[in-house]
Amino acid sequence: MPGTVSCIDGNTFLVSDASGDVESSSNTPVGLFAADTRFLSHWVLTVNGERLNALSVDDSQYYEVTFFVVPGGAVDYVQADVSAIRRRRIGPDLTESLTMFNYGQQDVDLDVRLEVAADFADIFEIKFNVQDKVGSHYTRVEPKELRLGYRRGTYRREVSLSASEPATFDPHGLRFTARLRPGEQWSTELRVVMRALRPDGVDFRAPLRALRPHDSTLPESVRAWVEAAPKLDTENIALQQVYQRSLVDLAALRFAPLSLGGASVPAAGLPWFMTLFGRDSLLTCLQTLPVTPSLTPPTLRILGSLQGARTDDVLDEDPGRILHELRYGESAAFEEQPHSPYYGTVDASPLFVVLLDEYERWSGDTALVTELEQEARAALAWIDQYADLRSTGYIWYHSRNPATGLENQCWKDSWDSISYADGRLPSFPRATCETQGYAYDAKIRGARLARTVWGDPDYADRLEREAAALYDRFNEDFWLDDRGYYALALDGEGNRVDSLSSNIGHLLWSGIVPPERASRVVEHLMGPALFSGWGVRTLAEGQSRYNPLGYHNGTVWPFDNSFIAWGLRRYGFASEAARVAEGILYAATYFQGRLPEAFGGFDRHTTRYPVRYPTAGSPQAWSSGASMLLLRTMLGINPHEDHLAVDPALPSAFARIALLDIPGRWGKVDAFARHRPDQP
Repeated sequence: MPGTVSCIDGNTFLVSDASGDVESSSNTPVGLFAADTRFLSHWVLTVNGERLNALSVDDSQYYEVTFFVVPGGAVDYVQADVSAIRRRRIGPDLTESLTMFNYGQQDVDLDVRLEVAADFADIFEIKFNVQDKVGSHYTRVEPKELRLGYRRGTYRREVSLSASEPATFDPHGLRFTARLRPGEQWSTELRVVMRALRPDGVDFRAPLRALRPHDSTLPESVRAWVEAAPKLDTENIALQQVYQRSLVDLAALRFAPLSLGGASVPAAGLPWFMTLFGRDSLLTCLQTLPVTPSLTPPTLRILGSLQGARTDDVLDEDPGRILHELRYGESAAFEEQPHSPYYGTVDASPLFVVLLDEYERWSGDTALVTELEQEARAALAWIDQYADLRSTGYIWYHSRNPATGLENQCWKDSWDSISYADGRLPSFPRATCETQGYAYDAKIRGARLARTVWGDPDYADRLEREAAALYDRFNEDFWLDDRGYYALALDGEGNRVDSLSSNIGHLLWSGIVPPERASRVVEHLMGPALFSGWGVRTLAEGQSRYNPLGYHNGTVWPFDNSFIAWGLRRYGFASEAARVAEGILYAATYFQGRLPEAFGGFDRHTTRYPVRYPTAGSPQAWSSGASMLLLRTMLGINPHEDHLAVDPALPSAFARIALLDIPGRWGKVDAFARHRPDQP
């Protein structure tokens, strides 16, 4: 959100204005959040009755922000005798130090007031502007602490505020008084502790503090994370900036899900998706294997441990199904949103197998493949036993919970993202094209694991036969020969949904497209209807629902484009992949090196800059991962038995790239590339 400043540590985050204050409303994700709950909705500092205004803000470290502020408005800046520094650091809880300075010639009496409130809004109440809370709030004022709480039956959330210096507490905040002589300063440290309480009073969040008892460990953790990643050596400043920003953002989005052992997995993104998402986490891990492979084992283990085990219509759960979303807030606890966990995704299950295989190809970690054999088999069985709603051999979706379940359970999961070219919405169930590609890829990869690790050649043969049948069936049923591309989906009657969309690019990286058809698909991907110059649009110009600022109907998604580029390289379209990489990576320079969730699909030559999508999440895990998959694509790096193959194809904008110390089963190796004049 323009004008806001974020401080993040996993799924704990604080969004404030540029002076450090929080003034939230019922439908804006501003405030202090943890476990899908807003613990502070009001946090406003005044000095002698005046609000503070920012001179500058240092948010170069994602977990720490420093605000340099003065009382009064802009006209007072040049003559302000009193100034202040607010230094904020987030971890399992929040600490904020406040230091006041007197640079005047006279003594100054300070009345420092901090107004505090907590609405304990669930993230979905904010997203959908639900204003009436069902439970009750309570306040406890103690000599050295202010405690605010919320109770609804056995559901309790609580936040407490204390200070290192003597203060007067009241139900709406606290007050300090101090006298500063000329040249003196005064400081205090504020501590905010967030608790998710069980009926017996035990705090669910206590293990997070035990995992990192001192805030000082966070900078060391980030430093170790960045140092463990391969080093990028390039003369292209933009690429270097995007790579470093992406590394740090992925560090910021790591979090340990409550009650799941403390392993770090990537949260999907700020502000709405600061939790574990099956699809997002799996695709992020696929993108980042050459750079941050340590994300993958805990992600696979946690998703495997939460794999569906029964049939539950409210949660869209089936045996073997990989979850869509894990939530901890009030709406999940009372099943007002089916997120505890919710299984309404049809692509996470095949992607689970795809990632497991790709990770083994990089790492040689057969122990993890053996450990997760039953989970992978169950995910493959789900494809045929539960996902084939029409008994046609495809993955279909139709939510069994129409009240609160997702209508569209593919990656384009907004309500109007799947449509015919004329704008009509297809009937249910629906089978989107890219999901069939994932299923094909999962069967091919599952067969390899069965043959090489699980010692089950009969199962491998069966999976390969099923994959071959799916390949033939798909290319018969989805191909629009008169248009030269694949249908976006099949509708409930088996009719082809004929929109031209970016989904066809995912078919390339899954390998389900016959080589003789690839060039026709690529012509559409790189043609003016889909390719904006910055990247491939989610929906092509000319389709009825096309809108360059439509969430899934015309915007450009960096993650989407990274997989499209990967598919282009797979089929030998190296120069086209390089064009996609150049467009996406240069777009990032307009967002301070941070690729957002999505940006406008306007033509590059028309706007000359990528137009910000109004509510795009940022940082976003799979957007951060996009730069790493694009690097892999440009360098042409792929694991091949016990060594790393390198086949570079750089766009002209990148004269030279070296990625040093790429980890894998080969140890650590380097990849070098130069742009060749004979390349486009």
